[in-house]
Amino acid sequence: MKKFIALLMAAAMVFAMVACNSNTNTPDIDVQTPAPVDSPATPSEPVTPDTPVDVEYVRGDDEEKYQAALGEYEELMATAKAAATNDERFMLYAQAEAHLLESAVMIPNTTQGGAYTISRVAYRTIPYVQWGNDDDRLKSMVISDEFITKEERAELVAAWEAALAGGPAYDPAAILTSKGHTLQQDYTTTFQTAPVTIDWLNTSSQSDTEITVNCVDGLVEYDNLGNMQPALAESWESRINDDGTETYTFHIRKGVNWYTSEGTKYAEVTAHDFVAGFHHMLDTQAGLEWLIDGVVVGGTNYYANGGSWDEVGYKAIDDYTLEITLEKPISYFMTMLTYSCFLPICDSFYQSHGGVYGVEEYATASADTNTYTFGKSEDVASQVYCGPFLLQKLQKDSEIYIVKNKEYYGADKVTLNSIKWVFDNGENPDALYNDAVAGTYAGVTLTVSTGLLDKAKADGNFDKYSYVSDTTSTTYFGGLNINRGTFALESGTVASPKTEQQKIDTDTALNNKHFRQAMQYAFDKATVNATSRGEELACTNLRNMYTHPEFVKLENEVTDKDGHTFPAGTLYGDMVQYYCEQYGMPIDVHDGIDGWYHPEEAKAALEAAKAELGDSVTYPIYIDVVYYSASDAQTAQANAYKSVIEGTLGAENVVVNLVEATTPEDYYASGYRASNGEAGNYDMFYGSGWGPDFGDPCTYLDTFLGEGAGYMTKVIGVF
Repeated sequence: MKKFIALLMAAAMVFAMVACNSNTNTPDIDVQTPAPVDSPATPSEPVTPDTPVDVEYVRGDDEEKYQAALGEYEELMATAKAAATNDERFMLYAQAEAHLLESAVMIPNTTQGGAYTISRVAYRTIPYVQWGNDDDRLKSMVISDEFITKEERAELVAAWEAALAGGPAYDPAAILTSKGHTLQQDYTTTFQTAPVTIDWLNTSSQSDTEITVNCVDGLVEYDNLGNMQPALAESWESRINDDGTETYTFHIRKGVNWYTSEGTKYAEVTAHDFVAGFHHMLDTQAGLEWLIDGVVVGGTNYYANGGSWDEVGYKAIDDYTLEITLEKPISYFMTMLTYSCFLPICDSFYQSHGGVYGVEEYATASADTNTYTFGKSEDVASQVYCGPFLLQKLQKDSEIYIVKNKEYYGADKVTLNSIKWVFDNGENPDALYNDAVAGTYAGVTLTVSTGLLDKAKADGNFDKYSYVSDTTSTTYFGGLNINRGTFALESGTVASPKTEQQKIDTDTALNNKHFRQAMQYAFDKATVNATSRGEELACTNLRNMYTHPEFVKLENEVTDKDGHTFPAGTLYGDMVQYYCEQYGMPIDVHDGIDGWYHPEEAKAALEAAKAELGDSVTYPIYIDVVYYSASDAQTAQANAYKSVIEGTLGAENVVVNLVEATTPEDYYASGYRASNGEAGNYDMFYGSGWGPDFGDPCTYLDTFLGEGAGYMTKVIGVF
């Protein structure tokens, strides 16, 4: 499962992220909410066409569109992957990322966190890591019966930092109880988009696995100080083979079992279950398989070319020994193992529910839903679990409920007895706040657009308890659709008001790089963010490059082909900044500033575009933006985006059509849940993000590779 993350502007799910005080990669609902404007967003009305009625928009070729926009990016990525050292690779990735940004097909907007919050959850009591699934694992969360004060939180932060530096162990439970707090063992939060499957290897969306990752363990996991620890693998070692491959050997923990949703023991977890999981993941081709391209011997050949499974380097030597053979030594491989594509499934249970192995065999079997019954979304009995919790209820518009697995091998370290997710469509933030104050929920984010910031200031909770939540490595971005194929949902809802000629003009304009740059340089993200975060936090969570700018740094000095030397210790973001400047971009890629907003550069880029486009288009160019109208925050965001774009570029040149989605389902179907580029129902979409899967920049950058290899190219309308 890739960390493909939804962004929906509604207060309820903001809390689902910030209450954990960690790098939680969940949909951040108010990551970016716009400044107020004079009138509310309303769906745009069709205009009378001034062109012949027989004009028809025809969608172009994905590969041609991609190559025109990102062909050079793909070449730069190939060069980076062939680099001899990590440091050279990082430098070349930075050059490729600068080209991705310069292409202006996407614009990084925000990250998670950076918002005022009040919470009962102790600081960093779940895994602390920038990548993978571990930051969705809640088994070690420490929750008080009352909000934690600013002073108490500062003490917790100091204790955590001391432990990180090698001091005394971090014990937030002891700190809180010493101050009169009573710890809670049941945690309730909210959700807005339910899992569409509980088969954690048959999905590419984080919203599908943030629940189930609490019910299954992997080989290793991170602790709350960011240290990798054994999980179902008690130990491991690696060796370099004579043919240049590398083999990792994992020794599987004995006596761990699979359990039904009701807690009945089903079977022992063995190395064969890890092989079954990997085999099943490749068979489903649900978007995870690309991650092992060039990594596991024979993996790509198996799923893409019909190669033999016997040649895949994923073997159970015996019940408790797993061997994974890599095509070459990969420095970051161990960091990949906390990601869901390396999770096990119970082989015998899978086969008893119609599961089969083989790409074609699986496709045939899974099409028969009468006989293939594995991992069905609302049937908790269609899966078995080996983690700290058992899934007992999943109702997509109501409630999701997991309970502690009392037979879990590490049960003594599980701090929670249950976790409940309650459906909340974000339409009533006052109710969410009141429930948080009453103790139903552990906390809530305080934003201007929901009115909760003012409410907390009025009742004193802001002054006593508020803090600014940590930002994370997740990046939300806006994508410009360069090959649009959908202008309304199948139901007829969320329909574009554009004429055929306007569709053609928009497509022509969006395939001009200068026009795209004009759009992106006109995007005043701070203004957009201020309504939600308030003026003082308007820039706190802004992100200006795709990869977290401090994700990696150089271990050694490295020099590029033009003779420029980056010293040891140079942060990745500083290299990206250098190459953006070489491209002549005016942006600043560092976090916490409005690094893309340059109105004069936007106007200059627009004039360059108009000169290049000539009379091939008629102005204004109409840009469809879909918004969820029941959310006050997202309605405000839509208004502000329209205001800043038209205000900078002129409504005589660009008009933003605000296209209403009246339900979360329609909003998600238009963008986040769109199955491919052709299904994207928008011209500009800023409702998705990416959380890194492992500890290397390519975990972000590979998502924009061509020919369908890059998962996020669908956000820009191709593949």
